[in-house]
Amino acid sequence: QVQLVESGGGLVQAGDSLRLSCAASGGSFSNYIMGWFRQAPGKEREFVALIVRSGIGAYYADSVKGRFTISRDNAKKTVALQMNNLKPEDTAVYYCAAKNSFIPSTQLRDFGSWGQGTQVTVSS
Repeated sequence: QVQLVESGGGLVQAGDSLRLSCAASGGSFSNYIMGWFRQAPGKEREFVALIVRSGIGAYYADSVKGRFTISRDNAKKTVALQMNNLKPEDTAVYYCAAKNSFIPSTQLRDFGSWGQGTQVTVSS
């Protein structure tokens, strides 16, 4: 199993940008589909974005499409989430996750490795 550590969260104002990073260790990083999920207070954890193993394809939740961009560097074993034009409703704990398969999925249960999460707070 790959181990994941997120960084880059913080407090920003609406309209600002933030970049989250996730560093992986152990396992063979290029074999994993990587995803970002988030959980707001009182809500269930939800899918945000994922990137396929090669880095060529990505999927996004409708709520972030056009504002967030996911990317990966297989040589450095990192995945990033660039978040632009942030909104108060983006406030949540953001989690990096890994899926050891080539089949994309937006379902939490399909991701076997998770980071500890990083807090993103967007003030209005």
